[in-house]
Amino acid sequence: MGDQPRMNGESVAGVVTAPPPTTAPHKERYFDRVDESSPEYQRERNMAPDLRQDFNMMEQRKRVSMILQSPAFCDELETMIQDQLKKGKTPTSLLALQQIADFMTTSMPSMYPAAPQGGMAALNMSLGMVTPVNDLRGSDSISYDKGEKLLRCKLAAFYRLADLFSWSELIYNHLTVRVNSDQERFLIVPFGLLYSEVTASSLVKINLQGEIVDRGSTNLGVNQAGFTLHSAIYAARPDIKCVVHIHTAAGAAVSAMKCGLLPISPEALSLGEVSYHDYHGILVDEEESVLIQKNLGPKSKVLILRNHGLVSVGETVEEAFYYIHNLVTACEIQVGLT
Repeated sequence: MGDQPRMNGESVAGVVTAPPPTTAPHKERYFDRVDESSPEYQRERNMAPDLRQDFNMMEQRKRVSMILQSPAFCDELETMIQDQLKKGKTPTSLLALQQIADFMTTSMPSMYPAAPQGGMAALNMSLGMVTPVNDLRGSDSISYDKGEKLLRCKLAAFYRLADLFSWSELIYNHLTVRVNSDQERFLIVPFGLLYSEVTASSLVKINLQGEIVDRGSTNLGVNQAGFTLHSAIYAARPDIKCVVHIHTAAGAAVSAMKCGLLPISPEALSLGEVSYHDYHGILVDEEESVLIQKNLGPKSKVLILRNHGLVSVGETVEEAFYYIHNLVTACEIQVGLT
């Protein structure tokens, strides 16, 4: 018989006489809590795998953005940058910190617009990893006059656009700009950078012979052989401020056609006089430089290198872009019709 309740209100547990359960108690599992009639559950279940992955990526970006843009994180990052500045020049670490800071000061959109065609820059945009074109900071900014800083930003932006339009070919080919007509100084990409990696500070300043005057923010050199084509044009055409040389599949196809570029599209008609040069390989011969100058002539803004590629020139960076864009489009139209 079990113990009876005591006078002071305390009690002692009685003896358990019921038999133990023959089976283990039911353990609630995750899918037991799912309401299959829920509209949200049905929407997620019917969602395509790639779409579900996109939504997950968006949620991850949102969480990372909230952390990175928190005031506490920004204050700590600013303190680190100031400490680096006080310790002296440490370009690599300081640049990395500054790029993070630039990323923080801009609101990161949840979705990025599609690039015109592709390129490494398009991939970086899709991942939210875009290095600022204008990265001239501190001593880099004050070491160049206003005109050169603007040209550096324009040329770096031109390289990015060329990559987005799929005009780039890894680290090869060049877009150049004349900085100073009196001293004959030019800006060119360091040999080794992808077009998607070019920034205003990374551009190298060289003379007409391709010798480095200002190395910029990298330790890379320049492809002097690649600049020979540009130097030949600059020497013959003092009116030219920007030279563009690229390779595209359609451009190479048209350059190999005996008929050349046909006037069959508005883009082709907008180019004016189109010049041609029989390309013989990497330009190192002085005689070929003279021949290029002769073939380009005093007024043409477009030069097609036979069996090779395309060249456009302009009195401004914008004009050179206009001509190369229309030249590439005209070649694509012609190839598409053949």
